[in-house]
Amino acid sequence: MFPIFWILLLLPLVSAQTYHWGPCPTPSVQPNFNLQQYLGTWYEIAKLPASFERGKCIQADYSLRGDGTIRVLNSQFYKGKVQTVEGTAVVQDPKKTAKLGVSFSYFTPYGPYWVLSTDYVSGAVVYSCTDVLRIFHVDYAWILGRSRFLPAEKVEYARQLLAKENIDTFKMSVTDQTGCD
Repeated sequence: MFPIFWILLLLPLVSAQTYHWGPCPTPSVQPNFNLQQYLGTWYEIAKLPASFERGKCIQADYSLRGDGTIRVLNSQFYKGKVQTVEGTAVVQDPKKTAKLGVSFSYFTPYGPYWVLSTDYVSGAVVYSCTDVLRIFHVDYAWILGRSRFLPAEKVEYARQLLAKENIDTFKMSVTDQTGCD
């Protein structure tokens, strides 16, 4: 009975997310990931639902700080104005550099940010998952592009890659990148 109470208590917090029973999948990540090539601007092409991303014109800018951490500047156009949030990313394991940790507050732990695939110049597939007591997990996934629009075949390739890694893309939606400056 005790775990059911916690599940019912936590469900409203993840209602705008994608959650599934059981622990997180463990997808393969980009081999020989090159952080320097990944830095720069990425535009959100499609995503699994995320309560913190409800606007349009969503993009992320990554740059290296002097202390070796990565500055993450996310922006979106929502309710008539541009909203930004700054965070920090770190390489958590030098042997698996495509598995980053990202935090947007000094008070929260680093959440997983795994680059599953990228060619560095046009597209990337990113995945994040958080286990809740190994009873269920909350998924996030993004298809990113160096430009606001990707050819349909690249988007389909990214969806198939996620599906091959047992990541459910049923709730994935296209991000509105029209009318952006």
